[in-house]
Amino acid sequence: MKKTFSALLLVAFTCSVNAQTIINRDPEIKKMVDEISKEKIEQHVRKLVNFHTRQNMSIQNDPEKGIGAAWNWIKSEMETNIPASQGRLTVGFEEYTVGGPGQRIPQETKLKNVVATLKGADPTDDRIIMISAHLDSRAALDTDNTSFAPGANDDGSGVAAILELMRIMSARKFSATIVFMTVSGEEHGLYGAKYMAAKAKKENWNIIAMLNNDMIGNSGSSETLLNDNMRVRVFSEGVPALETEQMTALRKYTSGENDSKSRQLARYIKEIGERYVEQLNVTLIYRNDRFGRGGDHTPFCQEGFTAVRITEFDENYDRTHKVPAMVNGIQEGDLPEYVDYEYVRKNAGINLATIANLALAPFEPVNCGLSVGLSNKTTLIWESPSKGVKPAGYYILMRETYQPMWEKKIYVTGNQATLPYSKDNYFFGIQAVDAAGHESMAVFPGQLRRQTSPQ
Repeated sequence: MKKTFSALLLVAFTCSVNAQTIINRDPEIKKMVDEISKEKIEQHVRKLVNFHTRQNMSIQNDPEKGIGAAWNWIKSEMETNIPASQGRLTVGFEEYTVGGPGQRIPQETKLKNVVATLKGADPTDDRIIMISAHLDSRAALDTDNTSFAPGANDDGSGVAAILELMRIMSARKFSATIVFMTVSGEEHGLYGAKYMAAKAKKENWNIIAMLNNDMIGNSGSSETLLNDNMRVRVFSEGVPALETEQMTALRKYTSGENDSKSRQLARYIKEIGERYVEQLNVTLIYRNDRFGRGGDHTPFCQEGFTAVRITEFDENYDRTHKVPAMVNGIQEGDLPEYVDYEYVRKNAGINLATIANLALAPFEPVNCGLSVGLSNKTTLIWESPSKGVKPAGYYILMRETYQPMWEKKIYVTGNQATLPYSKDNYFFGIQAVDAAGHESMAVFPGQLRRQTSPQ
């Protein structure tokens, strides 16, 4: 995946109608995004709906109905990609036990996640990028394990997107490892995600990004009757759920409450996703999840990992957790005919572009700091990543303090830069970039306490 890349480049992002926008795309990533098929996504969604219910307490030993049939089918579908991966892809179950008296699952129950790992091509690269969706569905009542609970959008859309990304990406090589995960237990308490987050923490997985896709296929709202398949939301936490005393002190010192790692990931998704997917605006929502609700990224945030939720812009509550029926002239139920498959295709595209770009990018720069003292100029110093291929250069990112997105990207080849902008009025970030233009996520610099020799 090589392409020419200028040794000195200034890319400016602005909302001005008179400004020009330069978009540099990796043709191989663009090709992968263009291969995403809405027809295959629809086939996957309809197959999941045909299991009648995927409720966590539904039958597990019926080959055609219930959650057991669903996770067995997902596993077999994932395994079809193993030959194309030349042995780099492995697929398996992660089994855990939940439930008991007084809990939402009232009796002890064994559940399974389906996890596929596409091993990175560089054996020295320990980075993991994770994409997740939940395979379970539910009706209105927690204990109703027999009613028709199609779960076409919630979250058949997310599972279908993952299966389609696996089909396309398994045949390609990336430096970092990519984990494709479909979890159970979400509808009763995020159990499958909690199990995986705890395992990742215990085993010290180097997860640099976790993208949770939950409900990415509905483009029309209930009540307000809005209809829009050109916007998608990315939710990200501001103050980290797991914040050390050192992190708290740095956040307060730098006023970095809007620059957590999850916020940097959200910005990254917006920039890279919109770079490769046409007619889709990624809207950043500055909260961890929807008001008073939760998703499978949250257990990963609670364990200290960088995680976000990707979800549709407009929700239709006539279809959420409803048994299909006609009520007062309105069709209720999460049925496959109400999923906007073109919208799912586009949302799958922003996931693929983000994951691919990040999996090909260098490691992040380290020991990033900015100068203290009274000056209307700002000096930034950083060190090259301690792992992986040395970057071809670095981007210095800038934005005014009230702006949500980075406004300028200044390309440099050294490990130090002085800019004629005051640190009082601007926030800064630093990215590593390779010769083909793949960027790491941005690192928010702290106070520069010592001079560092350029490397």
